[in-house]
Amino acid sequence: FLGVQLAVGFIVWLCLPFDAKVTALLSLPLVAAYPFMKRVTWWPQAWLGATFNWGVLVGVATAGTLGAPAILLYVGLGCWTVAYDTIYALQDREDDALIGVKSTARLFGKHAVLYSYGFFIGATALIALAAALQGAGRMGAITALAFLAHATAQVSRLKTRGDESALAVFKSNVWTGAIVAAGFAIA
Repeated sequence: FLGVQLAVGFIVWLCLPFDAKVTALLSLPLVAAYPFMKRVTWWPQAWLGATFNWGVLVGVATAGTLGAPAILLYVGLGCWTVAYDTIYALQDREDDALIGVKSTARLFGKHAVLYSYGFFIGATALIALAAALQGAGRMGAITALAFLAHATAQVSRLKTRGDESALAVFKSNVWTGAIVAAGFAIA
């Protein structure tokens, strides 16, 4: 299975323009180090954000030149990843503490939901700024506001239903991503 995935990934990589190939290769240290981050840092969710959202940079390098909007979008989506992966980690806090695994959910403690919302707000601001700099106009603003509205609903659900709802709230982030993708596609 891994061999098939690597083969497909290699075929896709071969089809990329040179700048995108180099950009894609630069992600390999992030990917290789990620499995160890829960043992090294209290911020493995930030490392995941840097790793998982690297595809934005590869996509932009495929279509043109990396600039400020792409970097802002990358950092904004990294903030979103910290938010949703902190939410995911809420359900594992006790087990993680027993085995010595670090996470932002453990680091933020009883304020984890509040900090997650702060990262959602940061993501919203950076997504809006990236959209504005790219010339997305009103649709970029509507996209950012819809993103924030969905994030607010997630945080409200966590506050009213507690950590038991963490998995369902985490899974609802598929819609958060769909909001950004659809909004940017329309813009």
